Amino acid sequence: MILKAKKQLGQHFLTDQAVIADIVDLIKEECKQNTPLIEVGPGKGVLTQDLVEHYPQFKAIEFDRDMVSILNTTLPNLDLIQEDFLKVPLDTVYPDEFNIVGNFPYNISTEIIFKILENVERVTCMVGMFQREVANRICAGPKGRVNGIISIRAQAHYHAEKIFDIAPDAFSPPPKVQSSMIVLRRRDDYGIDCDVKTFSQVIRMAYGQRRKKMRNTLKSLMGDADHPLLQKRPEELSVDEFVILTKIAESKKQEI
Repeated sequence: MILKAKKQLGQHFLTDQAVIADIVDLIKEECKQNTPLIEVGPGKGVLTQDLVEHYPQFKAIEFDRDMVSILNTTLPNLDLIQEDFLKVPLDTVYPDEFNIVGNFPYNISTEIIFKILENVERVTCMVGMFQREVANRICAGPKGRVNGIISIRAQAHYHAEKIFDIAPDAFSPPPKVQSSMIVLRRRDDYGIDCDVKTFSQVIRMAYGQRRKKMRNTLKSLMGDADHPLLQKRPEELSVDEFVILTKIAESKKQEI
């Protein structure tokens, strides 16, 4: 059965065998064999067929019924969940720690990252393919114009690294954008030393008006606080500096 990629699902089928081999090797290098593995959006199973043999505890989550039909035929012993990954409670897939990999649909890739962050106590490593622009943003350091909310949120808990780029002609149909493989490796100290909700609020407010200095964008949280970091713009700040500002905001709340 020949299936065309579905635009509404952001599908682009990886066909370059050399690239496939590189991705599989990267996953095996980064994700421990004795840790359960979840593949998101396996599609026709070009990565799955190798990974399922390597990882004793392996599950795949696929939304597209047509892809599920193919996988059930080609990999009949695959532990496959037919569901929208964003709606699956991950603690019901594996109750303890696990890793996540995949050629992620570009239309939900940032939502996948935020779901991983919601499950940081379980997800020790992520190896995934993203649109290069998104990959650059996730991995961006401070003092750059491409960093943003997702950069700070991800790097608060994970070491983020872009590994290699993938050209459009590695896919069928070729996407109109470049792609990149990135790795998120959970930090040993992945918990942050402040209230997570306030931390997220500070980041959202800061990047909501990223051209303004923090003393203006965070005025409703900071009140009359005076700190050198408030004279900076959000793209100039590191994760640790956002934590400092969050603690200031927390102290101001306690004064009220």
